[in-house]
Amino acid sequence: MKKSWLALVFGSALFLAACGGNDEGTNDTDTGTDEGTTTEETASADGEALVQQNCTTCHGGNLEGMGGAPKIADVGSRLSEEEILNVINNGQGGMPPGILKGEEAEAAAAWLATQK
Repeated sequence: MKKSWLALVFGSALFLAACGGNDEGTNDTDTGTDEGTTTEETASADGEALVQQNCTTCHGGNLEGMGGAPKIADVGSRLSEEEILNVINNGQGGMPPGILKGEEAEAAAAWLATQK
């Protein structure tokens, strides 16, 4: 009985750790301006991270499209950065508006526009 309980506790801890958490409210002092890294490179990395965190659930891990959501791995060859930002802000088809907002939406649109 004790082994089962211990296994349940450790399994739950591993599960919760793997799920991660919301970084909001953390006091991260990293300004994202590492020596040798340009602001554009940082924004691109942030945009990619935002897309991976917010878009892959519907568009697939490689942005290949799935479950009715379109492929966006090459969206930059079809839409301009402004058009991508418009879709993020206003939604389109089954995509709801405002999944990302403000600077996050702009960073994601900028990165997606480079995907050709």
